[in-house]
Formats: sequence, structure tokens, C-alpha cells
Amino acid sequence: MKEVVKTKNASTPLGAYPHARRVGNLLFLSGIGPRHPKDNSIPGLVLSKKGKIKSYDIEAECHAVFTNVKAVLEASGSSWDKIIDVTVFLTNMKKDFPVYNKIYAEYFTSVQACRTTVEVKSLPTPIAIELKVIATID
Repeated sequence: MKEVVKTKNASTPLGAYPHARRVGNLLFLSGIGPRHPKDNSIPGLVLSKKGKIKSYDIEAECHAVFTNVKAVLEASGSSWDKIIDVTVFLTNMKKDFPVYNKIYAEYFTSVQACRTTVEVKSLPTPIAIELKVIATID
């Protein structure tokens, strides 16, 4: 198992950092968003000509971010059921929390990871959700 993990199956990091890093039997994922790994597109996002967010689809972004997290876990030799802690960043808590919370339950009911959800003013790209994950690894 490599100590530093990068994969082409999840969205490309925006800076000089890996998708994940292993320390002992713990795996720390960098912030993972919903961008598509092949073209960096954001599902459901509509931008104005000036690059401002006109509309977005939090449901589509939730499914995409969970897919990216799963890809990083698998590339690292871990798996979804080994997630122990999740920090979720939302850009619009009042509007998006009910939908996100429902979809989160679909993915995490049997996992029972610890979770913290916070609202942030913005994220580095025009995304509405990002996850920071810690998992175990054998």
C-alpha cells in the first residue's frame, strides 16, 4: 500500500496534494467534491456567461461526491464500509441540508460514521458540497 494515493477515477486535486494519505491503519482523504473525473464538469451546474452560479442540483452533486469518495477509497485499498468520520461542507445549509441529509442516509445508514456538517461561504470551485473523510485500512 502506498502512503500517498492519487487516482484518475476521482476528480483531479486542485493543488499540490494527493487524494488520500495513509498513516498506520488510518486513511485521510483530502477534500473531495463532485467534479467529474474525466472533464471536471459539475453535475447539474448552470453558470451565467460571467461565470456566476445560475442554478445547481444538490442531489446530483451529492451522488457525484459520494462516487468520487468511493473511488478514492477503493484506489487506496479501503472501502465505503470502513469510513469512520465525515466532515461535510455545504454552501447553503438552509436550502440543501434536507436533500443532502436524505441522500446521506441512503449511503451511510449501515456505515454509522461520525459526521459533522458545516456551512461555508464558498468552495474553491462552484460546487455546493465537499467531503473530508477518514477511514480505516487493513
